Amino acid sequence: MTLLTVDDLRISYGDTTAVDGLSFQLPAGGSLGIVGESGSGKSTAALALLGLSAGRVTGKADFDGVDLLEGAAAIRGAQITMVFQEPLTALSPFHTVGDQIAEVYRLHTGASRKAARDRAVEVLGQVHIPDPARRAAAYPHQFSGGMRQRALIAMAIACRPRLIVADEPTTALDVTVQAQILDLLDEVRATTGAALLLISHDLGVVAGSTEQVVVMRHGTVVEQGATESVLVAPEAPYTRALLDAVPRPGTRAFTPGEPLLRVRDVRKHFPQPRRGGFRKPPPVRAVDGVTLDVHAGETLGIVGESGTGKTTLARMMVGLIPPTSGRITFDGADIGRRRGRSVQMVFQDPLSSLNPRRTIGESIADPLRLSGVRDPRPRVTSLLERVGLSATEYDRYPHQLSGGMRQRVGIARAIAPSPRLIVCDEPVSSLDVTTQAQVLALLEELREELGLAMVFVSHDLAVLRQIADRVAVLKDGTVVEIGPTAEVYEQPRHAYTKELLAAIPVTDPVEARRLRALRG
Repeated sequence: MTLLTVDDLRISYGDTTAVDGLSFQLPAGGSLGIVGESGSGKSTAALALLGLSAGRVTGKADFDGVDLLEGAAAIRGAQITMVFQEPLTALSPFHTVGDQIAEVYRLHTGASRKAARDRAVEVLGQVHIPDPARRAAAYPHQFSGGMRQRALIAMAIACRPRLIVADEPTTALDVTVQAQILDLLDEVRATTGAALLLISHDLGVVAGSTEQVVVMRHGTVVEQGATESVLVAPEAPYTRALLDAVPRPGTRAFTPGEPLLRVRDVRKHFPQPRRGGFRKPPPVRAVDGVTLDVHAGETLGIVGESGTGKTTLARMMVGLIPPTSGRITFDGADIGRRRGRSVQMVFQDPLSSLNPRRTIGESIADPLRLSGVRDPRPRVTSLLERVGLSATEYDRYPHQLSGGMRQRVGIARAIAPSPRLIVCDEPVSSLDVTTQAQVLALLEELREELGLAMVFVSHDLAVLRQIADRVAVLKDGTVVEIGPTAEVYEQPRHAYTKELLAAIPVTDPVEARRLRALRG
């Protein structure tokens, strides 16, 4: 039985058409993925189906006899629910998780307060939140990112909906947490009978989680059909381009040079404040005894989940924070004294690392002025063009650029003072797959052209397999495994490395289902 029929859906904002003729059918209990880059219209379409679009909406969206373009508000939250991309903004910081779930349940069912509280605890347990009765009394900030996403799924299934719309539910999550959330959505669909509409820019996310897929670009459908057919034998050039942009193992040979950056038994402990009259708690051991080298000309990948100490280690490598103990040297000198122009960093979020009140040209010019260049504009113009931007971008501000363009600005600023080592902290984690591929290709070109050494920090093992010569695996602030990339991926020794590898999303639906079965 068909649950949802969308026919010729069109959404516009003034003269801009965001969705142009979207059509699909979703059976009861079925699953369908909508994939595409940012700006393709996929999230706009999802919001329209819930009656949340601010644009002009035409076409047809029939949900078991209900016209969603006119009457979505009457069934939203009860029969159709949504799991948003960022749970920290979707959940109220002022109310406990349990209270928020209970309020949704009471609103749509008229249940008593006790029944609603019991239902909140029940669904928290259903999404595998440990000790649900106790955790229901916690606030969102007291949950990890993965637990907050589980809480949103619990809220979504509280009223036993017939359709769950999940909008980028795993973006920016660690690879293992992403796998857990996707497995959970599959489990929820199997146990509740709800249909799933999954929105994502990641083909690996929809491969093992959907039966049908719609590929969108610039608001239009370029290909649709059974997931296995579309992803294994795509017909549209754009679908093939998306698949080609998925990170694949690198093939270049590498001969390591002399050690350039040396990290010896480095620790970074952060003290915790004493609460009330209790004894002062032990410090947080963010990095706890790391020893490794970065060789001239190589790319060293550092991988691990959130909280493993990756970013803290990266910031110590460039001298932004001092170690609690141990030593980091660059070319034989302590990094705190030697860093200067020789070591630079590319940050995860260029929008927060660039001054919003200064043009991007002036931001790139800053390190040049510090090194004595009186007229940096010609050099900045050359750098903009080298990273694939136009010289005319000099006078634009960060908010006027796309995410990929801002990351290119961050790279241009990092290479401006001609460093010998750049440290990249999750530089592609929030980018579409095609933009991610472009940035990775740019970094590799610059590494070869300028003879750079590079440290590449990521939670994405697929990305590191493409770009890194060696990989160091971090867990709880320590290196549990390090070695040549191919060796670590093909013959992992540590159980944690094996766990990370098993969670990598793949675009082959058959292989994705096999990996899910192994995890289960």
